[in-house]
Amino acid sequence: MLASVFPWSDPVKRIILLCLVLGLASPALAEEKNAEAQKPLYHSLVPALVGNFGSSTGKLRYYKADIALRVSDSESEERVKYHEPLIRNQLVTLFSQQSDSTLAGVEAKEALRKEALKQVQAVLSHEEGKPLVDDLLFNNLIIQ
Repeated sequence: MLASVFPWSDPVKRIILLCLVLGLASPALAEEKNAEAQKPLYHSLVPALVGNFGSSTGKLRYYKADIALRVSDSESEERVKYHEPLIRNQLVTLFSQQSDSTLAGVEAKEALRKEALKQVQAVLSHEEGKPLVDDLLFNNLIIQ
């Protein structure tokens, strides 16, 4: 009588029910693990880039840039770390070529960020055969 009211009281039915529940849960768990594996990684260039650049008045001005590079996986991050001296050199050269007009305003800073990303990707493409870096972010950019 009890088996007709509660179909899961039969041991065979319990096993089948358990298999069904686990079968439905496993794709969700696999999807969750896959989403964690695809999270981007951020590599900060430490210490911050600090240097000077020319101004239209002839007076030297200074910058400090805290930069993070977004990569897609830990292998790419390791390759970026390996090439960090080349990346830093390229960015210091780019920043030192700037002027008041190329650093004035939000649009100018965004253009500089995009150019910095292009140059970092060019360095890595030359060295590794692929750009490795998905994005470049200014965590802090101070112009004095």
